[in-house]
Amino acid sequence: FIFSGLIGRSWAMVFAAGGFKVKLYDVAQQQLTSALENIRKQMKELEESGFLKGSLSVEQQLALISICTDLKAAVEGATFIQECTPESLELKKKIFSQLDLIVGDNAILSSSTSCLLPSKLFTGLKHVKQCIVSHPVNPPYYVPLVEIVPHPETDPFTTERTYALMKKIGQSPVKLNREIEGFALNRLQYAVISEAWRLVG
Repeated sequence: FIFSGLIGRSWAMVFAAGGFKVKLYDVAQQQLTSALENIRKQMKELEESGFLKGSLSVEQQLALISICTDLKAAVEGATFIQECTPESLELKKKIFSQLDLIVGDNAILSSSTSCLLPSKLFTGLKHVKQCIVSHPVNPPYYVPLVEIVPHPETDPFTTERTYALMKKIGQSPVKLNREIEGFALNRLQYAVISEAWRLVG
């Protein structure tokens, strides 16, 4: 997982609960140390309240999560890479350009973006067929819906693999056949929120 903010930490917890090894990457060691402490605290609280996901104990799940400040080392051997940087097109494109140079032909490059179109993020990448958006509801640990949005050149196999993986870790994925402005989830949410405000008014 690229970057260890709220979304990155929550994704890491979801995948660890599913029994997957997770490498959490960030540029600052202190940020990663803090992220691990936060994850441990959250998991302990979830265990105490009976809401911890998966069949593994807290310690077993934590043992699956490691941290790394070297991008190449972080993605070595990875089959699924989830980018969780802030919503900056420039930053995300920079990260995916770097990943494009170091990943193999088997790794899926996925973005957590909530609004940037795949065609804006991935066009021109050598591994564009392996690129996809996996748009979570924030935070993904508590809200399982994931909107899967392909780039026009995404290999259908990439979409199917991503969908199957999300199902395997207990999420509720929904596939879009093509990208649309604003994504489907946001547009439906905004319509509901708008009507809610009208009702309040």
